[in-house]
Amino acid sequence: MVVSVLEEMRIRSLGVIDDAVVELSPGFTAVTGETGAGKTMVVTSLGLLLGGRADAALVRIGARNAVVEGRIAVPEGSPAVVRAEEAGAELDEGTLLVSRTVSAEGRSRAHLGGRSVPVGLLAELADDLVAVHGQSDQQGLLKLSRQRQALDRYAGYAVAVPLGKYAEAYKRLRAVAAELEEITTRARERAQEADLLRFGLEEIAAVEPRAGEDTELAEEAERLGHAEALASAAAVAHAALAGNPEDPEGVDAGTLVAGAQRALEAVRAHDPALAALTDRIGEIGILLRDVAGELAGYADDLDADPLRLAAVEERRAALTALTRKYGEDVAAVLAWAEQSATRLTELEGDDERIGELTAERDALRVELGALAQELSQARAEAAERFAAAVTEELASLAMPHARVSFEIRQTEDPDGVEVNGRTVAYGPSGVDEVELLLAPHPGAPPRPIAKGASGGELSRVMLAVEVVFAGTDPVPTYLFDEVDAGVGGKAAVEIGRRLARLAKKAQVVVVTHLPQVAAFADRQLLVEKTDDGSVTRSGVKVLEGEDRVRELSRMLAGQEDSETARAHAEELLAAARADA
Repeated sequence: MVVSVLEEMRIRSLGVIDDAVVELSPGFTAVTGETGAGKTMVVTSLGLLLGGRADAALVRIGARNAVVEGRIAVPEGSPAVVRAEEAGAELDEGTLLVSRTVSAEGRSRAHLGGRSVPVGLLAELADDLVAVHGQSDQQGLLKLSRQRQALDRYAGYAVAVPLGKYAEAYKRLRAVAAELEEITTRARERAQEADLLRFGLEEIAAVEPRAGEDTELAEEAERLGHAEALASAAAVAHAALAGNPEDPEGVDAGTLVAGAQRALEAVRAHDPALAALTDRIGEIGILLRDVAGELAGYADDLDADPLRLAAVEERRAALTALTRKYGEDVAAVLAWAEQSATRLTELEGDDERIGELTAERDALRVELGALAQELSQARAEAAERFAAAVTEELASLAMPHARVSFEIRQTEDPDGVEVNGRTVAYGPSGVDEVELLLAPHPGAPPRPIAKGASGGELSRVMLAVEVVFAGTDPVPTYLFDEVDAGVGGKAAVEIGRRLARLAKKAQVVVVTHLPQVAAFADRQLLVEKTDDGSVTRSGVKVLEGEDRVRELSRMLAGQEDSETARAHAEELLAAARADA
């Protein structure tokens, strides 16, 4: 059952295509046309919709930009819909509109459901919507890492679960090993750092600074340095407020205020306002007596001892020596001391820490070896099933005697982990090197597909792998570009038949030059180039009835009106319908 369908694409000013609409079938759509007509632009267009790299060279000469718009039917609640809605996209009756614009200067913009989105979001959605396969993808299958990924994808949870555990342990081991190396290789630097910290802490401890002490001493030094002037000023102020005992007839502020209060007391009963003023004068008198008393006490307590001033200045000098090295004030010095004590504890515990890390590293290596063995076993079991399924598919693709197998091997490494009694190299994905082998006929030894498969055989292996995936890990839409390269005859017929069967489970779009493949399509699109004398234009149209027979005839013999070719084309269509 197809969960998502790419219904239509509109392509404007892209390569040789001026303005064309590509209407796709929910099942199997074949895209055909003469060489240079622009079939590959259909693939390129879909690649842009799926977040592919933008290239200014794709823009049609004379155009300001190239635009590709797509309409994808998606079921409610699917991962693609959820992600799109999170980005603010809106669905139009179950349809997701996607567009991509590439300017002649190479700038690119993407829109999803009417909202501007990062191009990367389109690439994220592509993982859930479309599997694209072309010549470059076939070359990718030749890489060992891609072959391991294909096997892991086929295995599903059987490999994903132990691989997740392995990856977590591997990450922790890398972190422990890095810390251990950092401690051991920087031992001299760390020892020097510890000595400097220890010296600083001892210097601070010898002075024993107290928080806020520098401010208090500065205030005291200022006071002691002006003790005589302060005492004299306090005495004069006291005499002005409370009188001078040596001059009994002198007038002071306290006496004057008291006289004012007595004068008003005699008449305050006659006016409330005057009574209030009398009370306020009384308050002033009390305040004057209090201040006079404090001035007398200040003068008595003022210490003008030069020895104390010398002691204060000496203490301030000691604190200044610390602030020059460890902080702008005593508070900063104390903060440095606290942080340095913590760091020194870490440095002095290096030997203990090295022991702990070494023990953890060794335990993790043992754990990693056990997980790697479990992972290898899961891959081996999946490899047998995968190889058998692909071999069975190849029998239906005119390779009845071909045999596919996997070689899962490890490389000896004295610094690796122990697996089944051997010390082998390991990495983020385990200890296995996975290689896909092909024996194309009986008696032929299994060889890596990079060496043992021709271009046509590699195309069929690729198709067989996707057919197997479709039964275990389906993708809504498959796009094959030249999957039939290098094949013909019966093999081409079988490829068409397998693509048609794959289309019963998913949407399949194939760019092909083989009539044997195109005949099996539910819909055939012709990319047709015309020339008006100055600008090359290209259109895309759906072929039906006689038009489809004519195109298949052209593909068969290069002659649209050849009776023999027409008869063969009709025979291909009839055989394809009968097979369906």
